[in-house]
Amino acid sequence: MNEEEVRVPIYLITGFLESGKTTFINFTVRQDYFQIQEPTLLIACEEGEEEYDEEELAVYNTKVEMIDSKEEFTLDKLKELEEKHHPDRIVMEFNPLWSVKELEEMELPEGWGIVQQIVCVDGTTAQVYMNNMKSLFVEMVKNADLIMFNRCDESMPLANFRRSIKVVNPGGEIVFEDKNREITDIFEDSVPYDLEADVIEIEDVDYGIFYVDLGEHPERYVDKTVHFKGMVLKSKEAGAEYFVPGRTAMTCCADDTAFIGYICLSKNAPKIPMGSWVDVIAKVTWQYMEPYGDKGPVFQAISIKSTTPPEAELVYFN
Repeated sequence: MNEEEVRVPIYLITGFLESGKTTFINFTVRQDYFQIQEPTLLIACEEGEEEYDEEELAVYNTKVEMIDSKEEFTLDKLKELEEKHHPDRIVMEFNPLWSVKELEEMELPEGWGIVQQIVCVDGTTAQVYMNNMKSLFVEMVKNADLIMFNRCDESMPLANFRRSIKVVNPGGEIVFEDKNREITDIFEDSVPYDLEADVIEIEDVDYGIFYVDLGEHPERYVDKTVHFKGMVLKSKEAGAEYFVPGRTAMTCCADDTAFIGYICLSKNAPKIPMGSWVDVIAKVTWQYMEPYGDKGPVFQAISIKSTTPPEAELVYFN
């Protein structure tokens, strides 16, 4: 459903238990920018340590309904709630153990549609969930508009958290909040190679960092020369004078692997075997390419040589 067709927008807030969802919602519904004259329905799908004050929320024209089990979370139940409250919008605190993917694919009452997805992550437990509940974690963040890490400090691997999520959700906004719930400059945005070198040397172990940073900060790289190793992915278009030298990545929050890389223009591309490994020296540009459907990083090949695979072919972000 297109957003223009949505009659009752759903603001989906998800995250594991005690990740700060209720705190975030309690704060948001009280803000001036969030006020509307029509009723808001808050659907809560789990109970944490913090609770909702239904009498106080009623002052903000917000009604609260609990759904205690996944079996109860049905189209009929949602229709029942719509008939009872006639909401103009929905704030949904969703239990990710019920599967965000299933919710996204679920039939909803006519006119309902998810317009924004926000994920709350407790920085102190993030690594545990990433390691032990990988598939559920990636379901949460894959289509999220905003991923908020709270209770953070400088001792945490914040750079790894961000890179891991950017691989599965390049467009998601990621913010880090400290223990006082203030967004601070606690994230050290650095890279392990020399951006001022005549040729920026990307070591095999740093390819994942390079891939994410180039996508987020192209201004650091445009018109500069980079040197890296990648596996060849070719276009289905016969004779295409471009290919993608990249790597297969496994994030800390996904069981599946994904090929990550950017387009490289070369007249010799048709001669390069699919799946081979190449040593690439290229100038970085930013331009429109049809496979992207938009502007993006594009390498202008200076040198392409056959090479051997790196010692560790998979790219990890943690």
